Amino acid sequence: MTWSDWSDWSEVQPLLSQACWDTLYMVGWSTLIAVVGGLPLGVLLVLTDRGGLLQNVIANKVIGQIVNIARSMPFIILMVALMGFTRWITGTTIGREAAIVPLAIGAIPFFARLVETAVREVDDGLVEAVQSMGGNTWTIVRKVLVPESLPSLISSTTTTIVALIGYSAMAGTVGAGGLGDIAIRYGYQRFETQLMWITVGVLAVVISVIQFAGDYAARALHRRGGRSGPAPRLRLLKASAPTGKAS
Repeated sequence: MTWSDWSDWSEVQPLLSQACWDTLYMVGWSTLIAVVGGLPLGVLLVLTDRGGLLQNVIANKVIGQIVNIARSMPFIILMVALMGFTRWITGTTIGREAAIVPLAIGAIPFFARLVETAVREVDDGLVEAVQSMGGNTWTIVRKVLVPESLPSLISSTTTTIVALIGYSAMAGTVGAGGLGDIAIRYGYQRFETQLMWITVGVLAVVISVIQFAGDYAARALHRRGGRSGPAPRLRLLKASAPTGKAS
């Protein structure tokens, strides 16, 4: 079927709709896995660093090197290298479910570094305040580090989603489906330039909507101080500490 065979938009729309859904499906699940795996990994990089609550230089170096190596690997090579593992997990190396495996594995170290940067921005005074009240490491992570860095974490998640959309387009070159597959099979291999540019336009719209939603959520949290629950009380306790000592 060529572009000239399509008499109207009604014949093109189902193809693009399914491809868009496949892309969102792959990116959605990959993002969820990346957040679940990358968030604790990024926090651990901060905790085990010099001066961290769980300072362990050797562990920090090992984890950091693993993250760096995983981040440096081009996604196309990663997909090929993980084909055996992907087949073991999903039973196939083709299709959107199979694409989720390399997408998620590639996104975890990427998101972990973004989490590390976000958590390092948290005020050390808040950590010291919780420690002075007898809080343990888990309490500090749950009550201070994550809530205080939440606006940056939202922005990091948005950046990861946008990157995954680009990765999913590359995954389309090996039969993963989605908008990248449409652009390759119809736009490139069949020289349907018009359809390829429509696909590019759809990708641009999807990315713009996701970026807008992520920026809006991050700004909304930032206006509220990026805090939930206990953090404001910690600041009050910190501010009132000198008065208590003076009395």
